[in-house]
Amino acid sequence: MDQALLLIRNELPAPGLNLAARSGSCHQCLYQLLAFVPPSNESLRKPGTASVMVDTQHPLTLLLNSSVGDRDLCKIQYHFGEFGNYSLVVKTLSTSTQTVSCDLIINEGPVNSYLPILFAFLVYMGILAILIAGRLLMKIDPVRNWVYKKLNPRATDRMINSELGSPNTTDSINCDPTLQSWSTGSRQRLHSLDTFRGLSLVIMVFVNYGGGKYWFFKHESWNGLTVADLVFPWFVFIMGTSIALALGSMLRWGSSKWKVLRKILWRSFVLILLGIIVVNPNYCLGPLSWDNLRIPGVLQRLGFTYLVVAALELLFTRADSGTWWIFILVLETIWLCLTFLLPVPDCPRGYLGPGGIGDFGKYPNCTGGAAGYIDRLLLGEKHMYQHPSSGVTYQSTMPYDPEGILGTINSIVMAFLGLQAGKITLFYKDQPKQIMSRFIIWSVVMGIISAILTKCSKEEGFIPINKNLWSISYVTTMSCFAFILLLLIYYLVDVKKWWSGAPFLYPGMNSILVYIGHQVFANYFPFKWKMQDSQSHAEHLTQNLTATTLWRETWRSMARRKSSFTPLVIPRVMKAVQTEAASEARATT
Repeated sequence: MDQALLLIRNELPAPGLNLAARSGSCHQCLYQLLAFVPPSNESLRKPGTASVMVDTQHPLTLLLNSSVGDRDLCKIQYHFGEFGNYSLVVKTLSTSTQTVSCDLIINEGPVNSYLPILFAFLVYMGILAILIAGRLLMKIDPVRNWVYKKLNPRATDRMINSELGSPNTTDSINCDPTLQSWSTGSRQRLHSLDTFRGLSLVIMVFVNYGGGKYWFFKHESWNGLTVADLVFPWFVFIMGTSIALALGSMLRWGSSKWKVLRKILWRSFVLILLGIIVVNPNYCLGPLSWDNLRIPGVLQRLGFTYLVVAALELLFTRADSGTWWIFILVLETIWLCLTFLLPVPDCPRGYLGPGGIGDFGKYPNCTGGAAGYIDRLLLGEKHMYQHPSSGVTYQSTMPYDPEGILGTINSIVMAFLGLQAGKITLFYKDQPKQIMSRFIIWSVVMGIISAILTKCSKEEGFIPINKNLWSISYVTTMSCFAFILLLLIYYLVDVKKWWSGAPFLYPGMNSILVYIGHQVFANYFPFKWKMQDSQSHAEHLTQNLTATTLWRETWRSMARRKSSFTPLVIPRVMKAVQTEAASEARATT
């Protein structure tokens, strides 16, 4: 999978040739030796041959040079196709001028490894079309009555009774103004926020399960973005938005700040504890393998970010918003100073590279610069992530944690930007035009900042977009996308109500449970099974999409059971409240 066969035919006399390659995704990397090709045997008129496997995920630059003297003979840039069979024929065109030709020949054509994605897309679109058609048909009275009659004969009796005006539970609930206000208040939840959270979570589950083993569903090796790099910052952004809505609601209902602070501390503690003990990659070493326990992690960062942003929002509730901005500017100044001014042994100041063979192999042990150095100094190498995404492409050997200490500063900034979205939603409640216009302004401002920091380039900017470092340009770019996406979902779901939020609404309402569950049960059936062909993108994609869909359906059914249980509970709760109020009134009298 993701490889092709390359056969090199050397028709040149001694000495032999060296074949080296460099991936197009590896910025300023050293060429890596692939094979030595022996010289041709002139007496037998037999060319020297060698065969190698080449990567098909990114374009390659092939370099052929003489094994003696390092004279470059030819350089070829080509994007090989998966399972393709190729020949590279090296021969002399002119003996007098020593002109060498390198011809690449396709012996057997590659397969289109992206067809499974197209097929899966068509399947899901077909299911969606069937559901939409079914919903439209159910709006036709004869069709709906016929379906109800076939599925449940008693439904006909209930329908007749309801048309004759016979009382039912729903009517008895709605006739009480207190109950009506109760039910109205419970529907004030922003469905667009749950939908956005659910969308991020579904993508996160899919890419964590493997994403069909496609490179663009994996994290970028260093600078740049893939689909997998989008979801975590969006989740942090939504968490900031939820903080604004939740704290405002609790304080309006009369909760004291100390009570709210205790809830914040407890929730943060639970998230960090779950991240360290439950969602941890060191299961094979035992639950008490503290010597190699990874301390940072996704839930740990979420917990700490939530603690800082929620506690400060509680503290600054009645203060001027300028206090928040001063705090964020101080935090960002600290990140910039540590990143660009902190001296790192054997590394240049302000180094932001991946180490390994990057930067022409000058700084092999400087992965992540100051961010990696701080983690190794404070946490220790054994308590960090041991297999960073830079290890494959850049062949870096140093441990590096993408959820490390220094990057947490910018995750707080990301949550703060999400907090602004929540405040806008609260301040301009029932004014969707005001909300959407401000989302657009924020998105444009963040986009301009990103363009300045990156110079609209992947590698050549002042501060490149980098998920491993959680660079400030990464935060501004992701918040730009988040404001736009939240704007679109808010317009479709909460303003126009053209979209219910399905299929992302229910996972977004149970996000932490879905995340923990998919991590713990990742290797169990029905989320994983033995494949017939483990080198097939189609089989991996089928397995990963099935697992993601099962998690979505699991929490959808649970949420529906919960919602169907609520109408039965509310009357009893309200009756108990009314009885208690009546007894208190009699006692007062």
